[in-house]
Amino acid sequence: MLAMPSGRWLLAAVPVALVVGVVAPERHVLVFCTAVVAILPLAAVIGHATEALAGRLGGGIGGLLNATFGNAAELIIGALALREGHVDLVKASLTGSIIGNVLLVFGAAALVGGLKHPVQRFNRTAAGLGSTMLLLSAIGLVVPAVFHRLAHGMSAAELRLDTEIAVVLLVTYGLSLVFTLRTHRNLYGTGLGDTVPDAAAVPMGRWVLILLAATAAVALVSELLVGAVAATAQALGMTELFVGVVVVALVGNAAEHVSAVSMAADDHMDAALAIAVGSSTQIALFVAPVLVLLSYLIAPAPMDLHFTTFELVSIGIAVLSVSFIAHDGETHWMEGVQLLAVYAILALGFFFLPGT
Repeated sequence: MLAMPSGRWLLAAVPVALVVGVVAPERHVLVFCTAVVAILPLAAVIGHATEALAGRLGGGIGGLLNATFGNAAELIIGALALREGHVDLVKASLTGSIIGNVLLVFGAAALVGGLKHPVQRFNRTAAGLGSTMLLLSAIGLVVPAVFHRLAHGMSAAELRLDTEIAVVLLVTYGLSLVFTLRTHRNLYGTGLGDTVPDAAAVPMGRWVLILLAATAAVALVSELLVGAVAATAQALGMTELFVGVVVVALVGNAAEHVSAVSMAADDHMDAALAIAVGSSTQIALFVAPVLVLLSYLIAPAPMDLHFTTFELVSIGIAVLSVSFIAHDGETHWMEGVQLLAVYAILALGFFFLPGT
């Protein structure tokens, strides 16, 4: 995770982004790029503060806190995009977060860690459980899409199915927290917050203020990003699907990317794998259903789980790839290259896929 002091200069991008958004709102590309740069350190600060508080509060409350704020950037960006009616962008960012975490993040972690350590080993049981949970996540997204394709003209039934599946995913995620944090926590190594060694030196009240302030700042900057995304995509010759899958997803998960690669470099591949697979699972089982339910309150129309065929294929390929890599309990740098190659191929596919 990015250390707080060393990242202070990056936080200067936040007021710059706000000034640009006020002074030159019509310069959409500049506003979008500045907002992207500003969100990166804020996401890292939120992750840093969340881990520190989780370490102080213990497994149960810490796990709930991590679930709530661990994906704060993705939730805020998604909620604001829903409010503006960018439903396809939201679903694309969910897809990008899932495939990005298991292919790009774990691939980069395996590559960097493998260059320093010839073979890195991790807990096969925990990896298998994580892969199975990720498969369940994919099923929860595939079933509504298949139903949408088969049940033409049943919009009310489709929307009800999506909403009820969202509830099932949320309940499953809650039970997975009980499993990992209470009944079988021994399978998942040390507790939360171990990666923030300086946490004890900072009062807990200060961590709470940092967390709330960073979350509020993300909301402000995300408003600029969402407002400029459509015009920016058009100006740069990109589709909203590509921007959501690649750009927005990378921005929202930047903190996890840095943390997983750092863990792998220190030969903590268990932690790196848990971050990569766990983040993807959290997106599918927590963020996606929360946004579906939230869309009833803030969006012009409720959000469905009707992903495009290419998105579904990409998610399936990502889950299959990480399952093959993780099944033997060890990895090396060439497996990292393979995962990165799969991500690059999928990203190119999204770039050249015609907009609808």
